[in-house]
Amino acid sequence: MGQLEGRVALITGASKGVGRVMSRMFAREGAAVVCAARSRELVEETAGLVKADGGRALAVTGDAAVEADVQRLVVAAVKAFGKLDTLVNNAGDGGPTKPVQDYTAEEWFYTINSCLTSSYMCTRFAVPQMIKAGGGVIVNIASTAGRRGLAYRIGYCSAKAGQVGMTYGLALELAEHNIRVNAIAPGAIAGDRIDRVIAGQAEVKGVPVEEERRRWVERSPLKRMSTAEDIASLAVYLCSEAARNLSGQCIAVTAGEPAL
Repeated sequence: MGQLEGRVALITGASKGVGRVMSRMFAREGAAVVCAARSRELVEETAGLVKADGGRALAVTGDAAVEADVQRLVVAAVKAFGKLDTLVNNAGDGGPTKPVQDYTAEEWFYTINSCLTSSYMCTRFAVPQMIKAGGGVIVNIASTAGRRGLAYRIGYCSAKAGQVGMTYGLALELAEHNIRVNAIAPGAIAGDRIDRVIAGQAEVKGVPVEEERRRWVERSPLKRMSTAEDIASLAVYLCSEAARNLSGQCIAVTAGEPAL
């Protein structure tokens, strides 16, 4: 029996990267997975991979920061699998890398909505279903940028700090309903997104991209970046019965770099 046998999990941002890896891993551990993202083609591809692995999956398109879309996601999950007791708030675009004086209001609200409003919105509509199910688990994919900051990424840092605060508040609020809430705060995760961040940082600082990349890797004691699998495996644990007394925590995954 898998660690998540009998669970129904809504995973946002499931079109690629961590969300795709998480969808497949959750299904392998026995969960029925609702894969949600804005890109129909990519999220259907994720669901197809889950099914090819022998798992159960439903692909649903929508913007996790839009109320009507999220209501539809939750209805689809319950209609397909009978309940919803697990939510991973993974959706979010990191926004631009630029000095604050050049960071437009449009870019600010886009990043906040993408990373933070989406977590609020999905939680708001998933919680009633979790209460009906007798309990549940919420995992917010935050970032160490929300705990110790990252220059030229003010919108992202603010949104991720908001997710951490949301985690703490919700853990206290929802405990009476047997709903646990935790956050994962990754450092650098190898992949396309960190490549874009590093390129942006190098451009703003006026240094070569490879020099900036070396700096990111060398600051971690283990001298490597984390992977999507590292984040997904921790999320599986947090959603399992093995973590039944873990709530209100923000756990950093940083290849050994201390998190503040």
